[in-house]
Amino acid sequence: MRFSKNRGFSAKSDSMTFLMQIADRSNHIFSHSFHPRFRNLLFFIFCSCFFGSLLSCDSLHSEQDGKKGKQDTTIHKDSIIDGNLTKLDTAQYNRQLIKITNGDTSGRWPVKTAYPLAGAILPFKRIVAYYGNLYSKKMGVLGEYPEKEMLQKLQAEIKKWELADSTMPVQPALHYIAVTAQGSPGKGEKYRARMPFKQIDSVLKMAAKINAIVFLDIQVGKSNVESEVPLLVDYLKMPNVHLGIDPEFSMKTGKKPGTVIGTMDAADVNFTSNYLAKLVKDYKLPPKILVVHRFTRPMITNYKKIETRPEVQIVMDMDGWGAQARKISTYQSFIYKEPVEFTGFKLFYKNDFREKGSRIMTPQEVLKLKPQPVYIQYQ
Repeated sequence: MRFSKNRGFSAKSDSMTFLMQIADRSNHIFSHSFHPRFRNLLFFIFCSCFFGSLLSCDSLHSEQDGKKGKQDTTIHKDSIIDGNLTKLDTAQYNRQLIKITNGDTSGRWPVKTAYPLAGAILPFKRIVAYYGNLYSKKMGVLGEYPEKEMLQKLQAEIKKWELADSTMPVQPALHYIAVTAQGSPGKGEKYRARMPFKQIDSVLKMAAKINAIVFLDIQVGKSNVESEVPLLVDYLKMPNVHLGIDPEFSMKTGKKPGTVIGTMDAADVNFTSNYLAKLVKDYKLPPKILVVHRFTRPMITNYKKIETRPEVQIVMDMDGWGAQARKISTYQSFIYKEPVEFTGFKLFYKNDFREKGSRIMTPQEVLKLKPQPVYIQYQ
């Protein structure tokens, strides 16, 4: 008898029918072949052996079927990893790049790079960040106001950006200066001060209240990125923590911070992005964002040698202050004409009012820039 999985009955019921047929035929054979004294005993022994063999086979098939079922349904470790990974929507990525290019026809934008890894924030969202340091009310809005008031102000700005461009979600961020340039030598005579980790921890707690990401900013003074970036590794291993580097306070000439505008080379940017990329690979993180501040040409040398990577999204952030015309000119001269990957734009609550007739630019005005910045920082 053949058993088919497509049949509407069980193999076990068919086995019993088959057994009854065999037993009936066996009884007929035994009744004609053996002495009556032994006939019933031998028939009983035969049936017991036959039943036992059949049930053993049935049990074995059930066990094998069970193992097969487990084998078919067990999700191996690789399958779990593959199944949970989010794939990058390349079609949407391309559409967003075209959108933020904002009609530019120069051929500079969008920059041709490899696709980022899955989980990339840019260009799917626009980041709006508050910048500062908790020890100073003069370094930015992040440290100027009490936590609750500061977060409320940031959320109010986010609503303005959402109204100005309803097609791009806004990602809130807190951009904390974790290493600040100093006017005095300090320990090691590096003219920089490293903030205590407890301050970074407090910023992370603030950020969690509004689902914000965190940027840790480094002003190296007379130190360098090779020395400063690795000290933040425990934070940079977190998926919600990103990095900023500020060439203005990179004093390669030996002058004190604040006396002249500093500089960084493509090699500094490449070291930093490579360091971040390794963390992304080692800890299976979504891409990191690296913000590089700039408002003069010498602040970044050899920009064409800056390397882009799928693990790191680089933002060249125009952070000059002043009247609208000057800010736009700075953006066009040093960000637009020297493309790297993505762009940012800084807005100052105080310094943008310092010149006569100047004021802070509105989201609608900033969005007219080509390309549109995807990182907005308020100080």
